[in-house]
Amino acid sequence: MKRIGDILESPEQPENTSRPTTPRAQALSAHAVEPCPLCKGKGFLVYDVPFGHPDFNKLVPCRCTEARLAADRTATLRTVSNMAALERMTFDTFLPDGTGYPESIRSALHNAYELSLRYAQEPEGWLVLMGGYGAGKTHLAAAIANHRLALGHAALFIVVPDLLDHLRATFSPSSETGFDERLESIRDAPLLILDDLGAHNSTPWAQEKLFQILNHRYNGRLPTVVTTNQQLEELDPRIASRLADLDLGQKIEILAPDFRYGQSGTGTFDRSGRNLTTLALHADQVFESFSLRVDLETDQRDNLRQALSLARTFAERPTGWLVFTGTYGCGKTHLAAAIANYQVAAGRATPMFVVVPDLLDHLRATFNPTSTTTLDRLFDQVRSVPLLILDDLGTESATPWAREKLFQLLNYRYAGRLPTVITSYNTPAEMDERLASRMADANRCTVHGITAPGYHGGQAQPGGNRGYETPGEETRSEKPRGRQPRLTTKPTAQRAKG
Repeated sequence: MKRIGDILESPEQPENTSRPTTPRAQALSAHAVEPCPLCKGKGFLVYDVPFGHPDFNKLVPCRCTEARLAADRTATLRTVSNMAALERMTFDTFLPDGTGYPESIRSALHNAYELSLRYAQEPEGWLVLMGGYGAGKTHLAAAIANHRLALGHAALFIVVPDLLDHLRATFSPSSETGFDERLESIRDAPLLILDDLGAHNSTPWAQEKLFQILNHRYNGRLPTVVTTNQQLEELDPRIASRLADLDLGQKIEILAPDFRYGQSGTGTFDRSGRNLTTLALHADQVFESFSLRVDLETDQRDNLRQALSLARTFAERPTGWLVFTGTYGCGKTHLAAAIANYQVAAGRATPMFVVVPDLLDHLRATFNPTSTTTLDRLFDQVRSVPLLILDDLGTESATPWAREKLFQLLNYRYAGRLPTVITSYNTPAEMDERLASRMADANRCTVHGITAPGYHGGQAQPGGNRGYETPGEETRSEKPRGRQPRLTTKPTAQRAKG
C-alpha cells in the first residue's frame, strides 16, 4: 500500500499497454486516462485557507477518491460474503408454507418471511432469527443480503466461524490486509449479517472479537442481522444482553422442522436436527383403521368403543390429560397415534409422539461431550410442546434420575394444563405416587383402562400378551394372565352423564 506522499509525488500513472482484466483494473485505467477535473488525478485536495488556520495544508480525499474507496469496500464485502454461493437464496425461492406443515408452523414461517422482507426493504436496527438447523434462518438472512445487493447497496453476509478465520488470517506474514483494517471493514459494514452465531469455537479471543464487533454496532445502532440455533442465555452474556434489547431490534424464533428432512408435518426436531417423534412409524394408525374386534365379549367391546369415543373427543379438542392403560396390544398405542395423526391432518399444532424409553435416551444423550444441544434446552422443548403423547410409560428403566425427569416433565404440563396423552401397561396405582396423585384429579385427567386382551396379527391372544416378546427385551410371559386395568376415571361432567 502506497503512502499519501508517494501518491502526491507521482500522480501520473505509467502508460499500460496491456488490457485491464478485472473491473477494478478497468476502473483504475479509466481514472488514469481521464483524470478527475477537481484534483487532476492526485486524489486529494487541500483547503484554500490562510496560514495559521487549523485546516491549512490539510489533505482531504477528493470525491473521486471517496467513490473509489467506496467501490473497493463494496467489492471487498462481496468477496468476503461469498454471496455467489447463496444467489439462489432469495425471497422468491423461500417457501413460507414449508412442505405441508400444520397451520401453527406455517404461521410462524409467514411471520418470519414478512418480517425479513420488510427489513430488507428498509434495514433499521437489529433482526435476530432463531431456530433449529434447517428451519430457514440462513435462507432468510441471505435473501436480505441478496435483496440489498440487487438494489445497489452494500451488505456483508458472513458465517461467524468464517469471520473469525478472516480475522486470524490477517496475522499471517503474507496477508495484504492488516488486522485493524479488516476488523474496521466488518464492524462498519453498512449492513452486517452474521450467520450461525454460537457455532464458533468459543475461545476467549473469539468471544472478545465478536463482542467488539457487535458492541460497536450496538452503540452506533448499525443495521445488523443475526441468526443462531441457540437460546440467548447460552451465548456470551454481554452479547445476549444486546441481542435481547427490543428497543433496538426484533427477535423471532422459527419453530419449524428441518426443511431438508422432507417431513410433512409429522416431525418434531430438537435444535441439533434429531427427530424426537416417531409418529411417522404410525402413519397408518388412524381412527378409521381402528378395529372394535368381533372376537371380544360384549362388555370388552363396549369398553373399547368407549375408549375410541374418548380418543375422538380429545383429538377434536385437546384439553387436560387422557390416559389409556391396558395390556400390550390392546389398542392404546393405536388410539394415541390416531389422536396425533388427526391433529396433523387438521393442520393444527404438530404433536410430539415419543416412546418414554426413547425420550429418556434423547435426554441422556445431551451429556455426551459431542452433543450440540443441552439437557435444559431439550427438556424445555419437550415439556412445552403444544401436544405431547408419551407411549409406554412404565417400560423405562426406573432409575431415580429417570423418575425425577418424568415427574418434572409431567408436573410442568399438569400445572400448565397442557394437553397430554399417556399410554401405560400399569394402572395409576402402580405408578409413581406423585404421578398417580395428578392422574387422580378428575377435573384435569381422564383415565380409561382398556379391558380388551392383546390383539396381534388379526387374532386375540388369550390372557393379554402372554408369551409375546419384543426384540431386545425379556419375554413378558411372567405377567399375570388376564391382568386388566379396571380403573376408569372421568371428569365430573362425564360421570354425571353416566
